Amino acid sequence: MTHQFDKSRWSRNDDSAVENAIRRGATRRDLLRMLAAGGVVAATAGTFIGSARNAVAQTPKKGGALRLALNSTSTADTLDPVRASAQGDYMRMSTFYNKLTVLDNSLTPQMELAESFDTTDAKVWTIKLKTGITFHNGKTMDSADVVYSLSRHVDPKLTSRANALAKAMIKIEALDKTTVRIELDQANADLPAILGTYHFVIIPEGTSDFTKAVGTGPYMTEVFEPGIRTVGKRNPNYFKSDAAYVDSIEMFGIPDENARVNALLSGDIHIGASMDARSAPLVKANPNLRLMVAPGGSYTNLNIRMDMEPGSKKDFIDGVRALINRDAINRAVLRGFGEPHNDQPIQRASRYFNADVVAPAFDPERAKHHFEKAGLLGVGIPLICSDAAKASPDMAMVLQQDAAKIGVKIDVQRMPADGYWSNQWIKAPFHFGNINARPTADILFSLLYKSDAAWNESRYINPKFDQMLLEARGSLDEAKRKQIYGEMQAMVAKDAATIIPAYIASADAMSTKVGGLNPHPLGMLQGYNIADTVWLDA
Repeated sequence: MTHQFDKSRWSRNDDSAVENAIRRGATRRDLLRMLAAGGVVAATAGTFIGSARNAVAQTPKKGGALRLALNSTSTADTLDPVRASAQGDYMRMSTFYNKLTVLDNSLTPQMELAESFDTTDAKVWTIKLKTGITFHNGKTMDSADVVYSLSRHVDPKLTSRANALAKAMIKIEALDKTTVRIELDQANADLPAILGTYHFVIIPEGTSDFTKAVGTGPYMTEVFEPGIRTVGKRNPNYFKSDAAYVDSIEMFGIPDENARVNALLSGDIHIGASMDARSAPLVKANPNLRLMVAPGGSYTNLNIRMDMEPGSKKDFIDGVRALINRDAINRAVLRGFGEPHNDQPIQRASRYFNADVVAPAFDPERAKHHFEKAGLLGVGIPLICSDAAKASPDMAMVLQQDAAKIGVKIDVQRMPADGYWSNQWIKAPFHFGNINARPTADILFSLLYKSDAAWNESRYINPKFDQMLLEARGSLDEAKRKQIYGEMQAMVAKDAATIIPAYIASADAMSTKVGGLNPHPLGMLQGYNIADTVWLDA
């Protein structure tokens, strides 16, 4: 077998190559050798192989009652799209409802309830709807439902969690039963992707009672007990013929990870969401369980305020960059549940990812040179971390130990998780942050790097970058957008003082009887969207 794998450019074609090798009779050793030749580490290779074997094992089976344990639950659990804010809410959105579009494994929008999106200027959009789709109450979905559903997120009185995105829609109107027109406050070529995110599901016009969900989705509400459990039964009239395989899906919370693992081991649940590296050996050691690791789009980053000491000294920033041991962080801190990254926020799965942006090498001598020039050898430098920023205390210890070897004193100050985001994040001169996955490059750059962004973690100011952001947002030329976003990634990697040593993977553990699931760049549970594809081999 000669197919070579480049981890940084993993694609569906690579998935297909592994699947085809399995179909030709390749052993696990053959597959590991093939992947290792392309630089894929064993932990990641195991995930790819597991996903490929699952894909080719057999065709999906109908039937069975799926039980799924999330890592949290709350009395604030909701079926109302404007209130959705937690992982369980996002799971319910995809289980009971549909959106106009859905984001695929490259975060490219694919049509779901919409037939097409058309525009000539990226500011005024015409959306044609699919016909013959019915809600759970028997009503046929039409444009009035879409207008009502989207307008709820725009209405400031409803305080939608998606209002920051939705308020760009300054006019939403039905042209006829199957056509919706949306006017934006400024051109945005990402509208189809935005409307594929968790909140923008479609509900019947006039809906105000959310004690049960009335959507077009693959499952219908049977039980909804906030803080306790949610049960959905298969929608017999679902418009997708090749989806919704299990008879029912039950979701509930088991906050303690050890308890989730034990529930899996005993067979009480089929899927335990959100596992960390400490649980991986138990799962891997059991032949009846498997681990699905998604590269994920979240990361913990090290931020240096460039408008404050010592970050106002460029040599301090360059010194820190050279002192980041990305391989050690991935190996010792994330224990293989991560992927070394290159100091810009676009994840590798994105079609806009620029693989030519190379992260600085770990070079203690070079770091020492820069710290000496900055006059900081032997000077105590406070570094703020917290459990609120996942894995940051351990990352801080790695940096502290490497710094000590060259005479740099990093004073690690571990702050309580409670209040960290309001008291230390963005405010401290040298601190850690944690950013969740976002569906588009524009959202990430707008939130974190635009000169006037509230979440501009290093106070990166660049008018040219701001102009490029607007140009890419409004362009309908995909090649041009890719070029601009690639240049922007290089700019922030070089000039913004937000060091992103690794993307953090998410992992879900499950019975080997569970099929139909694969890693997704939006993270756990296939991007919170398992209802269409999951099946059980009873």
